Amino acid sequence: MPAQEGPMTEITLYNTKTRKKERFAPLNPENVRMYVCGPTVYDRAHLGNARPVVVFDVLYRLLRHVYGPDHVTYVRNFTDVDDKINARAKENVGEGGDVNAEIARLTAQTTQWFLDDMGALGALEPSIKDDPDHQKAMPRATQYIPQMIAMIEGLIEKGHAYEAEGHVLFAVDSWKERYGNLSGRSVDDMIAGARVEVAPYKRNPMDFVLWKPSSDDLPGWESPWGRGRPGWHIECSAMSYELLGDSFDIHGGGNDLMFPHHENEIAQSCCAHPEGEFARVWMHNEMLQVEGKKMSKSLGNFFTVHDLLEKGYPGEVIRFVFLSTHYRKPMDWTHEKAMEAEAELRRWRAFAAGIEPMGSPHQDVVKALADDLNTHGAITILRELYKSGNAHDFRQSAELLGLLTPELGSWADGDIEPEVGELIDHALKMRTEAKATKDFATADALRDALAEAGVLVKDTKDGASWELGPNFDPAKLEALK
Repeated sequence: MPAQEGPMTEITLYNTKTRKKERFAPLNPENVRMYVCGPTVYDRAHLGNARPVVVFDVLYRLLRHVYGPDHVTYVRNFTDVDDKINARAKENVGEGGDVNAEIARLTAQTTQWFLDDMGALGALEPSIKDDPDHQKAMPRATQYIPQMIAMIEGLIEKGHAYEAEGHVLFAVDSWKERYGNLSGRSVDDMIAGARVEVAPYKRNPMDFVLWKPSSDDLPGWESPWGRGRPGWHIECSAMSYELLGDSFDIHGGGNDLMFPHHENEIAQSCCAHPEGEFARVWMHNEMLQVEGKKMSKSLGNFFTVHDLLEKGYPGEVIRFVFLSTHYRKPMDWTHEKAMEAEAELRRWRAFAAGIEPMGSPHQDVVKALADDLNTHGAITILRELYKSGNAHDFRQSAELLGLLTPELGSWADGDIEPEVGELIDHALKMRTEAKATKDFATADALRDALAEAGVLVKDTKDGASWELGPNFDPAKLEALK
């Protein structure tokens, strides 16, 4: 499969707002802008938190490849003011403790944990041109309180929000014609089916908080409505406006954020800045399961990224498993998938060892990713490149997916020499050919010889995979030469 060059790649993305795949046409090709909702920092990131990070990291890499690294702006926020943070801080310090000091410590620590864990999965840090320390690209909510207050004041002036008992609420009735368009629900349906906070000061059960009062022992800022703190939804609206403008290209996150968070963001932003269109394309990844079940602490299948790294799963392996499923399909994390991914990545790294990435990724891999981030299809093409022996195209193409990068390779260092991996692959190829000709005696003999050397072979729908067992002895592979 020779490398191919051509005109600028056409990207198509599924837009949740229109419920169809659309040709991506950025507002300004010189500055393609993307905003992704980041974590609330009070604990370790679990596997579900990590999926959108990896998904939108691949999109970020694709946009940089197509438009140039200096022409893509990627912003992902940290929510560092939230009731969950307050509750955890109170729990940590106990009665009479300094909650505010603990909040500062907790949010700083968990923010760094998140960056470290996502870095272990190969995620690039978001970036804005001329922002070397990534402060603007990874804004903290507490850094943008004045901008939130200003946006809330504007919403009140325009008749889209109202003050009540120290709170400020968004009036959903003022946006009723369009509220619910993203999630495809009417306001009446949402009232009937949603668990909404009941409060006597609300004009409509669906009205949501923009500002709330704060007690003296919790974080608070002075505002026209008294000392308080922002509601969750206003944060992203204010930060995206300040950093990306009233119109930008892509807004992403998990589909659990579609309602109410993203629905509320749209209402706030479009009412505050009706001259803009907020986000043109909305992208949502599906949820994650573990061993076929919803991840839950009660089921004992709840894992943080740090848990898996500590258990010995390499970050590159976790990333590979994530990318093996299309982002709009539910993803099932299993130990078996991880072992198969580790074995395949060992072969890939042995094959690409010593090969410097040069030229461009193979056009077929680019096309797969440009087709609504078809990472599964891109990995299938990588397998074909691997079989063809095209090491340069293979290495460059894998790195477009954030695989086989030098930063993620330490886990595989020194395991096996490249020629050993090639010998195992050659034996498996002979075994496949023997099975195709119904020479099952030869096929079984090859499998037994590999098992004797400590190479565990498993047949999958994508062909045979292998991994090194605890009794691996490369000297016993000599019989296969």
